[in-house]
Amino acid sequence: MDDKTRLYIYAFLSRVFTEELDEKALKDLYDNDALLETIGEETLRWFHRSDLPTLKEALNIDYNSLFGINNHPIESAVMDSKNEILVGLQNPVMQFYFSHGYELNLESSKLYVPDHAGIEFGFMQSMIGAGDKKAQAEFLHRHLVRWIVPFLVAVKPMADTPFYRDLCDFTVEFLLSDYSRLIDEVGEIDA
Repeated sequence: MDDKTRLYIYAFLSRVFTEELDEKALKDLYDNDALLETIGEETLRWFHRSDLPTLKEALNIDYNSLFGINNHPIESAVMDSKNEILVGLQNPVMQFYFSHGYELNLESSKLYVPDHAGIEFGFMQSMIGAGDKKAQAEFLHRHLVRWIVPFLVAVKPMADTPFYRDLCDFTVEFLLSDYSRLIDEVGEIDA
């Protein structure tokens, strides 16, 4: 897979994990059979047999149930046994961003924590643009693969819509495949 495709996938993941789909994002997805099929066959069939208002309502309820009310796609909350969310430079993700020149302005974001899945996927998008494959592999190894994969495996059975069930599988498969490809290119990452 080329870097342009990887960049687009990380941008897409950043968007869909940041907030529920607005009308424009839903319409763009609705009109993109190739992307829907890539996410999953069940998702493609569900989109084909449903109208936009029905999809929007079901997806917004499911998103908020999965990633707002019952679970939080935030690394420190998932990895910390006390379910504490770390902020500032005490957060290892923030340290990684800082050490790689990633400027993060949470005040202008809907997300208020540096280790939310949407921001971490956005960081990967930025790193692909910068071309630093070793840093990409290191970030996946130390952060995304370590926490979001088990998180999504646990969340998937709670999803009510085909889209979020398939998105969990797609994201896990993509991340593991991307990480494997990067390791083949740059070599193993020290733990």
